[in-house]
Amino acid sequence: MTVQCYPYYLANRAVFANEDLEVLDKHTGRLAYRVSQAGDAEIDRAIAAAVEAREAMAELPSHRRRDALRHCARRFREREDELIEVLIVEGGKVIRDARGEVGRLIETFEIAAEEATRMGGEVMPMDIAERAEAFWGMWKRVPVGPVSFITPFNFPYNLVAHKVAPAIAAGCPFVLKPAEKTPVGALLIGETLAECDLPDGAFSILPVHRDEAARFAEDERLKLLSFTGSDKVGWMLKEKAGKKPVVMELGGNAACLVDADADIDDAVDRLVFGAFYQSGQSCISVQRVQVHEAIYAQLKARLVEKVGALKQGDPRDPETFVGPLITEDDARRVVDWIGEAVEKGAHCLVGGERDGAVVTPAVLEGVEHDCRVYDEEVFGPVLVLEPFSDFDAALDVINASRYGLQAGLFLRDIGKIHRAWNRLEVGGVIINDIPAFRVDHMPYGGVKDSGLGREGIRFAIEDMTEIRMLAVRDV
Repeated sequence: MTVQCYPYYLANRAVFANEDLEVLDKHTGRLAYRVSQAGDAEIDRAIAAAVEAREAMAELPSHRRRDALRHCARRFREREDELIEVLIVEGGKVIRDARGEVGRLIETFEIAAEEATRMGGEVMPMDIAERAEAFWGMWKRVPVGPVSFITPFNFPYNLVAHKVAPAIAAGCPFVLKPAEKTPVGALLIGETLAECDLPDGAFSILPVHRDEAARFAEDERLKLLSFTGSDKVGWMLKEKAGKKPVVMELGGNAACLVDADADIDDAVDRLVFGAFYQSGQSCISVQRVQVHEAIYAQLKARLVEKVGALKQGDPRDPETFVGPLITEDDARRVVDWIGEAVEKGAHCLVGGERDGAVVTPAVLEGVEHDCRVYDEEVFGPVLVLEPFSDFDAALDVINASRYGLQAGLFLRDIGKIHRAWNRLEVGGVIINDIPAFRVDHMPYGGVKDSGLGREGIRFAIEDMTEIRMLAVRDV
């Protein structure tokens, strides 16, 4: 079997430097791709090229930024089958999830193309004070300059797109480190960007060893770091970032609440999807579910039945819902966490077994809140159920987590919806759906240990730009 090789991209150009990084098929465990791996010298050259490109990118007319992003979206659509195949292989995504991520990749670039021509400002009245009567003023947004990105393994296209596309729209040259386990998706985006007429140095995409990640934070020539990944690594990089702003989308252990007036069948369908799509490898996958005691038994029975019927295994099988986790070690960890909860008195109602890197979807109840499967981000196909009787107390339980990314509530009472929106310490409150709901133009991000700042194209552009004021005195 021929193993395909991929270059890295240094200052817009493909470089076949070596074949040092091996990428495995996450289902079979066999070698699938070889990738050129960059080192410290290449990082330095990429940053220098981005600095050199700063003025040219800032001066690039917005219609050219828009057209480059439109070109990418069009080419992604033309290469859809290829992009899906890479996701299945390097990410272990089931074909349905892979198809959905490619669709979102296209949408994200299309949204960024629209926003590229909307980066304006406004005229400001200055005569609010007598001393300023002779002045007129206005402000505009200008790109911050070279920026750096670090992305995780679980969405090799869309989480890269949420950094790359706004950077192009804003006029910021960038240097990107993709995840070592899933670098090929980012490199295919780089291949498409290389077809565009962008200034030399506009982008570099460098698969490097994780030990080199600190360079993307520490170098003072870089004016912003945007990181998506674990909270432990994110806060460490923030300490190293010095004076530059840092945007971080970190982990979560997302909670759902199902009140007594909810549509039970609809809630069950959405909970099953939210907990087990991507094999649970999403920071907003459903992990903790509080169900009103009046409907708890009914919902639990329907949920367990549906979860038990989910097919797992080969991601190429269209019937498969749960594929492999990113590594066998991750699968072992998930099963160990389930075992810890059971030892402390929890009941595993269905699933929780391991076959290689695949974990059968698990539903637990009676889990102590100090168990890792409840308190930490499990990042696997596990859902924890518990009943509640008091709505406000249930909100307190959701808030007790150190994470705060998104929460989902199934209910019809507008007063409770308003209370939840006011009280929940999360970046987003989703009503009558799961916390995994996201449309790519939304402001998206968390509080507490779930991060800083917001993604979503318009909001990422705001982070990658700064306001520059002009005040003129008539003489």
